[in-house]
Amino acid sequence: MEVLLDTRRQRKLLILYLFIGTVAAECSKPEPGMNMILTDESLLKNEFLEGSEVTLQCSNGYENASGSGIMNCIDNKWTEPDLNCKKKDCGLPKAEPHMEFNISQGTLFGSVVKVTCEEGYQISGSSFKHCLPRGWFGKASCNIVTCSKPTEMENGEHSWKSDNKPEYQQTIHFTCKAGYTMLGNQTIQCTKTGKYDSEPPQCIGYRIRSSEETNTTPTTSKKEQNIETLNINKDKGHAAVIISVVVVTIVLCLVAFFLKKFLMRRKGSYDTGEDLKPELLQFQSL
Repeated sequence: MEVLLDTRRQRKLLILYLFIGTVAAECSKPEPGMNMILTDESLLKNEFLEGSEVTLQCSNGYENASGSGIMNCIDNKWTEPDLNCKKKDCGLPKAEPHMEFNISQGTLFGSVVKVTCEEGYQISGSSFKHCLPRGWFGKASCNIVTCSKPTEMENGEHSWKSDNKPEYQQTIHFTCKAGYTMLGNQTIQCTKTGKYDSEPPQCIGYRIRSSEETNTTPTTSKKEQNIETLNINKDKGHAAVIISVVVVTIVLCLVAFFLKKFLMRRKGSYDTGEDLKPELLQFQSL
């Protein structure tokens, strides 16, 4: 009887041990590797019992290079994932007309590409494109450079009749009305900077002389010019004579002044008193 009771007691202990061991056998929440995340189905699980499995997938900007991404809970531990993720390649961006790219940084996820336009075109929008999980981000277009419309020309006209602005390398021609001559370039061209290569010309008026004015005017003018030249020369000659006389007079005055001073000093140095003899004789007679 005692043997039977001991057998039953051992069975109960064994069942309890198996139950406790089964409840305790589970894994903690799995931690994905670099550039990996759990699938939505795996994230919804609250417990990870012995023998359960979860699935990993590559995070945004990365794609599966190899492996299934399955992890199993064995002996309270997760098996190592076999998933291998690599950066997504956005490839070459789609080029708009007259557009160029600088892809020196590559085309993988996170790369930045600089956008430029051909000569005579200017960029509209973003100057850069970024490689993001869904592809290239950043819109841009290359528009041709335009110059301002030429204004109306006084005493002349230009060849631009369109309502649109002149574009890169387009040329405008200018002409003057009869009786006017052009000052400046006959044509101007729109350059890549949005300005013309030169200023618009001007039409300057001039008077046409008659045959009588042409024959007589130059002769009369020449005579008048000769007379005027002679008068100027005469005036210059008179002025030169006056200046010469003044200079000579000043020089003579200075010479006379210094000569007189010199003589007076010399007379004082050799004074014999002869000028006082008459006064002395008169004094002696007294």
